[in-house]
Amino acid sequence: MGGGSGGGLYGSDIKSLEEKVRQRLDEAKVDVSRHVFISFDHEDMNEVNLLRGQAKNDKVDLQFDDHSVKEPYDSNNADYIKRNIREKIDRCSVTLVYLSEKSATSKWVNWEIEESFKRGKGVIGVYKGDTQPAKIPPAFQQNGCKSVKWEHTAIMKAIEEANAKR
Repeated sequence: MGGGSGGGLYGSDIKSLEEKVRQRLDEAKVDVSRHVFISFDHEDMNEVNLLRGQAKNDKVDLQFDDHSVKEPYDSNNADYIKRNIREKIDRCSVTLVYLSEKSATSKWVNWEIEESFKRGKGVIGVYKGDTQPAKIPPAFQQNGCKSVKWEHTAIMKAIEEANAKR
């Protein structure tokens, strides 16, 4: 007739499983970053690099994974460039547009905003200073995108809101 131990878990097995679950939950809490594509005019590279640097600084509450183009594509072939940029946008949940006088007139920034919407991505703008630039990219304005001042809490909140709306 039957007998004692029919394959139950031992105390040490339960403790091991509990530890694994705790570790996974802790890892999930730590990874609060979003995948972000930064759209900007190449003349604004220094400011955008500051933003990238702040997002990597452990002492700052600004966390995102930047999947934007770090170096200009060495090509005159617009189709090649667009294909590579699309791949980067596809890896992201949100496009962050660095708003400046230069980005307002950039055909590439405008195209990246349009492409982000076509691909179902959230789009936000970030500007330095106290007020948004007077001129902004047409696609940004036409789609009623939200812009925020370059301030860590505001940027993260805007990224989360844009991600939730997509």
